[in-house]
Amino acid sequence: MCYNEVSVMSFIYDLNLNYGGAGVFEVLSSIFKYILMTVIYLFIYAVIRLIYLDIRSVNAQGKGAGKNTPYLKLINRRENLNFKVEETYGLEGNIVIGRSDKNDIFIKDPYISGTHARFTQREDQFFLEDLGSTNGTLINGEQIGSRPVSLKDGDKIHIGQLDFLFVKKSK
Repeated sequence: MCYNEVSVMSFIYDLNLNYGGAGVFEVLSSIFKYILMTVIYLFIYAVIRLIYLDIRSVNAQGKGAGKNTPYLKLINRRENLNFKVEETYGLEGNIVIGRSDKNDIFIKDPYISGTHARFTQREDQFFLEDLGSTNGTLINGEQIGSRPVSLKDGDKIHIGQLDFLFVKKSK
């Protein structure tokens, strides 16, 4: 026997003594079992997280989806985009739009800032203000600043790669 075979044999012998006579197979199968359980738990966690984020997205979209509530209508073709975006987003009260999932409306467009813009409602009037975004916010092709700008029915809003139409339903 060469030196390597002796050291492997002594390692196996030590495993048998240290683990109460359990063979190498039992030790390795226990290690494999725990690794497999960890992978399964991580997979289940990832699935549950995706379901949670999807439900949260639907709830954010459904905010203000009442009968006479103004909304944003996507003008772009969704098939041409490489991220998830809804056809419409209801607006009621103060709504923040951005890339971060902490916003009321979150869109994973790489050209949208973490917190990009805010829609504010005062009585029956809606306003849009840019929150210091990198790429800015445009209404009807004109860049807006950090001051709230009044929105009218039919205004075209450009945020990131997206174009929306502001629709104010009549009562």
